[in-house]
Amino acid sequence: MDVPDPSVSPAPASTRALSTPTITPGHDAAAVAAQDLPFSAGGVLAPGVPVGISDGLQRAPGWKPVKENVAGLSQYQKSDGCLVAARASTGQAPLVRGDDRESTIALFQYLDATIQPTYLKTATLQWGGNADEPGRTVEVLALEQTAPGGKSTAVLARLFGTAGSSVYVSVSCPDAASLRAARSDVNRFLPVLPPSA
Repeated sequence: MDVPDPSVSPAPASTRALSTPTITPGHDAAAVAAQDLPFSAGGVLAPGVPVGISDGLQRAPGWKPVKENVAGLSQYQKSDGCLVAARASTGQAPLVRGDDRESTIALFQYLDATIQPTYLKTATLQWGGNADEPGRTVEVLALEQTAPGGKSTAVLARLFGTAGSSVYVSVSCPDAASLRAARSDVNRFLPVLPPSA
């Protein structure tokens, strides 16, 4: 559901002056980044300006990059066998519902139609900042599963309706203990990036 980068085919000079500005008048990006972003606060984002996700996990102890920003997807592997996949996507308007929580449920059900809202738990990721200077928190929904044999997974996601974008992080580990450690690393080294404009 990603949309092509409009910079690939710039509009003729005669039409560029009519294009929509990318900065919303009166929108204070710094103030948005400096506050927590619960589901109820999704409307403070600038319309159409996408949210991103950091690549800092590749610099975390024990982690290495496996795939770097291939069609928006990055993957990281830890020495204990854990695997993290992270994606930031645009063009999410078809999944937008009444608010960000409902939209995020729609995102999960788009990915897997068997997922029921009752399967999802509210969780948080870091909102801005970095490993040394943590930012605020952003609410997400999480789907946690333990497969026969002990393999444990967690999928954390949020669709930002106003921004028209989403973030998705999956964490898969050999057991519950390593999953807890990996999620702690994700929270510290893989913050969600507020729009800068």
